[in-house]
Amino acid sequence: MPRERWALPATVATMVVWGLNFPFVKHVLDQIGVGAFLFIRFAVLPLLALGLLVLVFRGKLARTWPKREDLPRFILCAVIGHTVHIAAVMGGMNLSTAFSSSLVLMSGPLFTLVILALLGAERLRAQQVAGTALACAGIALFLSDKFTGGRITAGYGDLLLMLAALCFSLYTVLAQPITKRYGPLIVLSYTLLFSSPPILLASLASFVQIDTAKLTPLVWLGMFWALVISSFLGWMTWGWVNAVRGVARSAPFNYLMPPIAGFSAWLTLGESFTWLKLLGAAVTMAGVAWAQFGAGKPPSKETAQPDSG
Repeated sequence: MPRERWALPATVATMVVWGLNFPFVKHVLDQIGVGAFLFIRFAVLPLLALGLLVLVFRGKLARTWPKREDLPRFILCAVIGHTVHIAAVMGGMNLSTAFSSSLVLMSGPLFTLVILALLGAERLRAQQVAGTALACAGIALFLSDKFTGGRITAGYGDLLLMLAALCFSLYTVLAQPITKRYGPLIVLSYTLLFSSPPILLASLASFVQIDTAKLTPLVWLGMFWALVISSFLGWMTWGWVNAVRGVARSAPFNYLMPPIAGFSAWLTLGESFTWLKLLGAAVTMAGVAWAQFGAGKPPSKETAQPDSG
């Protein structure tokens, strides 16, 4: 019961942190570019995670190494949840806006529902199907504002973000069994370690071109928030929350991010919103809420996440 009691505020706090993260990341990307930021992220986060792992498991680090039967799942989570997902997020955000990025990434719960249904963990009800269709219509309406307005590049960025949302949903489903067995710190540490080499090799050339001495304090603050607060602590908390509450009960809280991201982007970046964009966002959020909360009691933690591997 104490774990359940802390899991709900931890879930809400994670959504607030992730919502505020969009303006921070957008500002950093505008200053140093996607490649340099990816290099910094995948160089810093594995070191943070492994450092904490060494501190927590003093003298017992060898015991944290994944078992042979679990190693393929760790690697798959690394590729899907970090390498592909984060690269798609950064590329999409660079082309799009902070609010748009948060809204499109919010489609993740819909992908999660579909994945759970395909795995046999949850049977989709009529309300969930209707809510999913409504959310898809809202996203189409939201994207139409960019394509009809001549902002095709931003529209392509949002499509890239949809790929990122799918990858995050896959990661959420795949990671829960090993998170229950190993804990969020071990899962995060080794998935980060396994995902880093290809990104570091691909982004090294971009990193060496930036002049770190010319970066403003706001850029450094944005990187600290994005890497330490949002990515490191946020992903650990999210893994723990899913292990305690179950994927199906945690996923709906993702739709809290767009209002937080949109308001903070309006305050800090001066982002503007057309009526068509706001209408599309409202329809999308209503559809996601309907799909998540209109289906009755969520499945239990035991059935919400089967170990399909």
